[in-house]
Amino acid sequence: MNFKRIYAAFLRYFYCFAKLDYMTDLFYWPAIDILLWGMTSVWIQKQEGGASDVALVILTGLVFWQIIWRSNYEITVNLLQEFWNRNLVNLFSTPLKLSEWMVATMGLGILKIMVNVLFSSLLVYLLYALNVFTVGWSFVPFMVSLTLSGWFIGYLSGGLIVYFGQRLQMLAWMTPYMFAPFSAVFYPVAVLPSWAQKISYCLPTTYIFEGMRKVLNEGIFPMDMFLTSLALNALFIALSMLFFTWLFEKSRNKGLARLE
Repeated sequence: MNFKRIYAAFLRYFYCFAKLDYMTDLFYWPAIDILLWGMTSVWIQKQEGGASDVALVILTGLVFWQIIWRSNYEITVNLLQEFWNRNLVNLFSTPLKLSEWMVATMGLGILKIMVNVLFSSLLVYLLYALNVFTVGWSFVPFMVSLTLSGWFIGYLSGGLIVYFGQRLQMLAWMTPYMFAPFSAVFYPVAVLPSWAQKISYCLPTTYIFEGMRKVLNEGIFPMDMFLTSLALNALFIALSMLFFTWLFEKSRNKGLARLE
């Protein structure tokens, strides 16, 4: 790998950061989610018999869900941007390797995740006086595992997009939400029907969100859940990267120009 090429690819997407539509994705939609979910959870909490920590649990899940969304988004939407700009052939006719492009987009994703999480957590604190970092330093390993989850989802949908083209571009936004109902983001796995629980326990995201609730409710870091999520993520991201690379090479053999 060549660091200069990675840095150049990083800058190619970073310079788009200041555009209004990108700022909207980074700040506006998370703010709307926090307002809607926050007011709903506060109302539920105030009802007679409502759980005292329901707002914190839901908003913590919402803020950390943004990590999965953002890490997936930076892979799939940056890929789609090359389609929309008819630049895919130009980009990969340079000495830039696919692996270098992947590292660049993941690096940009990490930067935007940090911005997104800080913005969202600050907004939650200002609006509801709740600290989503009540989990303490436990949020760091959880963030790492959530980022890996977003990447494997991104490469899974990105592989299909790079092979079949823009007719499947909706996967960039749909795929993360296909996993959301089974990931126990806002509720425990126990509320799911038995068939859905079997799917849920095969996903690394489930162990992350269940583990975060355990920290919030009991103040105990669930090392077993974290290690399980890490092991599943390592398996899934390796397979999804191979899947993405395989379909990219198949697509390149057919001709990338057909996708623009």
